[in-house]
Amino acid sequence: MTSSADAVVTEFCALWSTADVDQIVDWFTEDAVYHNIPLAAAVGRDAIREFIAGFIAAFDSIDFTVHRQLASGDVVMNERTDVMRRKDGGEIALPVMGVFEVRDGKIAVWRDYFDMATVTAAFD
Repeated sequence: MTSSADAVVTEFCALWSTADVDQIVDWFTEDAVYHNIPLAAAVGRDAIREFIAGFIAAFDSIDFTVHRQLASGDVVMNERTDVMRRKDGGEIALPVMGVFEVRDGKIAVWRDYFDMATVTAAFD
């Protein structure tokens, strides 16, 4: 894995297009916290794996399009659009602000901020 926090997050975001849950989850520390801010946080690699596996299974594909990314030490923030292609052919383009904290080349904390109404409206 890569050592700089900026590179870790860049590679991690690109990895989502593979839909490989094991590969994605391997980028987290054992005690990591993944928090989609209006939902409850997933704490620990096992809980994160369960959440991501369920999330990926709901879609045909997911791509993260990073528009801007800034890093300061071990903290990386990115503004991106997560494009999720539904199994029924629909698509959700979700604007997201992500904050990552990297420790020893792995993601220790990941917080995503987004409007849940955008997701809910896509399934109406």
